[in-house]
Amino acid sequence: MKNPVVEMKTPVVENAPFRYFVLCRTATTMSSQMMMVIVAWQMYDITRSAYDLGLVGLAQFVPALALCLIVGQVADRFDRRLILVGCLLVQFCVALVLIAGTLGGWLGRDVILFASLGLGTARAFQQPTQQALLPALVPRDALPRALALASAAMQTATIAGPAIGGFIYVAGAARVYGTCAVMSLFAIAMVCLIRHPHASVAREPVTLKSLFAGIGFIWSRQEVLGAISLDLFAVLFGGATALLPVFARDVLHTGPWGLGLLRSAPAVGALLMSLYLARHPIQNNVGKVMLGSVTLYGLATLVFALSSHLLLSLGALMLTGAFDMVSVVVRQSLVQLQTPNEMRGRVSAVNSIFVGASNQLGEFESGVTAGLLGAVPSVLIGGISTVLIVVLWRKLFPSLAQTERLIVA
Repeated sequence: MKNPVVEMKTPVVENAPFRYFVLCRTATTMSSQMMMVIVAWQMYDITRSAYDLGLVGLAQFVPALALCLIVGQVADRFDRRLILVGCLLVQFCVALVLIAGTLGGWLGRDVILFASLGLGTARAFQQPTQQALLPALVPRDALPRALALASAAMQTATIAGPAIGGFIYVAGAARVYGTCAVMSLFAIAMVCLIRHPHASVAREPVTLKSLFAGIGFIWSRQEVLGAISLDLFAVLFGGATALLPVFARDVLHTGPWGLGLLRSAPAVGALLMSLYLARHPIQNNVGKVMLGSVTLYGLATLVFALSSHLLLSLGALMLTGAFDMVSVVVRQSLVQLQTPNEMRGRVSAVNSIFVGASNQLGEFESGVTAGLLGAVPSVLIGGISTVLIVVLWRKLFPSLAQTERLIVA
C-alpha cells in the first residue's frame, strides 16, 4: 500500500517561499478570526443590537470599496512583501488599542467600530496583495493545488482561531487581543523570510485606463465575472456569520465557547473539502460543479436557520463551509490562471471587493434584516435567495455553466 503522506509530497510543499507564505497567512487568519469573534461578542454584550453587529461588518467593508482602485495600483507597483508588512503592523496596533480599551474600561461601541475600520483598511491592502503574491511563488501549473493547500492551512487557522479565542476569553478579552498581537509579529517575520523576484512590474503611467484595467479585464471574461458575482450574491444573502452571536445566545442558549465552535464549524467543512481538492483537483464540468455547490450551500443555510440544536447547527455550518470552498477554489483558479502577473494586483483588488462585499457587506445586510424581521427569518430568506440566484445565474452567464476546465491563458 502506498504511503498517503509520501504521495502528498509535491514540489509545491517543498517550496520554501510558499511555506513561509502559508505560515504568514495562517497566523494572520488565526489572529483575525480570534479578534473578530471577541469583538463581535463584546459588541453584542454591550449593545444587544443585531444592527450594531451589522455595522461592524460594514466598517470593515467600506475601506475596501473606497480604496479599491488605489490598492490595485499599489500592489502592482511596489514590493508586495513590504505592503504585507505594513498591513500587519496596522493589525498589531489595533490589537494594542483593544487591549488598552479593555483594561482601561473605555472600550465601547464607537471604539469597536473605529477598530473595525482600521482592520478593514489593513485588510483592503492585504487581501489583494496576498492573492497577487502567491502565483509568483509556485510554478504556474501547480497553482490550483497550491491554492487548495493554502486554503487548507487558512481553514485550519479559521477553525482554531474562534475556538481558541472563545476559550481564552474566559481569562479576559485582553489576553485574546494580546495573543493576536503576538501572531501579527510572527507573521511579519515570515514575510521577511520570503525571497522571490520583485513582483511589481507595472510600468505604464497611472491613467484612467490603468486604474480601471482590473474591472475591464474581469468584465471581458464572462465566465470569470459569473463565478465572482455568483460567489458575491450567494454569500451576501446566504451568510449568517454576523448573526452567530444572536443564535448562540438566544436560539441555541450557549456562551462564548459555543460561539467559538459555531464560528469554527464552516472552516471545518472547508478544511476537509480543501484537503480533498488538493488531492483531487476539479478537472471536468467546472462550471456545473460550482453552480451545484452554491445550491447546496443555500440548502445547508436553510437547515441552520431552522435548527434549535447545537450539534445540528454545527453540522449545517460545516456543510456551508465545504460547499463554499468548492466555489472559492474554482473562482480563485479562474482569476489567477487567466490574469497576467503585471495586472494581478488590480484584478485581485476588484476580486477582493466582491469577496469583501459578500462577507462584510453581507454581515451588514444580515444585521439590518435581523433587526427588522428577527435572526431566524433573516437567515431563512438568505438561504432561499441563494438557491434562486443560482437559477438566475444559469441564464445570465451560460458560459460559466459551460466551462469544462480551468484553462491556463
